Amino acid sequence: MNTMVYSTVIGTAAGIIGTGLGGVFAFLLSHPSKRYLSTTLSMSAGLMIAVVCFDLLPRSFELGGLGTGLAGTVIGVAVIAFFQEILSRGMDQSRSNKKKNYLQTGILLGVGIALHNFPEGLAIGTGFTAVQTFGLGLSLVIALHDIPEGVAMATPMRMGGMKRYKVILSAFVAGIPTGIGALVGYILGEISVTFISLCLGFAGGAMLYITCSELIPEARDLYKGRISGLGLIFGVILGILVSQAI
Repeated sequence: MNTMVYSTVIGTAAGIIGTGLGGVFAFLLSHPSKRYLSTTLSMSAGLMIAVVCFDLLPRSFELGGLGTGLAGTVIGVAVIAFFQEILSRGMDQSRSNKKKNYLQTGILLGVGIALHNFPEGLAIGTGFTAVQTFGLGLSLVIALHDIPEGVAMATPMRMGGMKRYKVILSAFVAGIPTGIGALVGYILGEISVTFISLCLGFAGGAMLYITCSELIPEARDLYKGRISGLGLIFGVILGILVSQAI
């Protein structure tokens, strides 16, 4: 199979399976506790910290140098922060009708997850242009990371009255941008090593912003106990082990 097609298929599968499984878990659990959501979101954040700090950014610096990698990181943070601000404003406006808040929150979370799945796919695609096993490792870690996000997205949709099959379908659809990002990342990575470095830095910055500004604070707000911190640490360790094993 052509490497570009292969990376696109793997990226699409990682996104769809990850968020889709999250949607299915939300379907089975019906009303997961705040403690459970906090723990899973913390683990997800830990996985992303591990993949960014121990895989994406070091590989970006190795391929294009510190300056190129940091430039990509800053651009990634700025772009995602801009779109996240737009989504946050929509979220604030949705709170005016408390009865519909759960459904609207779930939809906005779904849009946000789909939006940040693109740079995750970008990382997978550029990872494949660097080293194929690196792309595969990223795919596995990102798929694991997407599961709790699927739960976080699907749960308020269920609580807002959305039909179960629509909730699961929405979770699957939210994973599609990962495949699109993988295709774009592979194409850009084929241009030059500098583009690979820049794209890996961009994906790392985007993931870092989402992890630090969204996932960790959200996990902490859901449950104030120590379990969220332990989940974060466990996620980091798991991310390191998975990355090293692939």
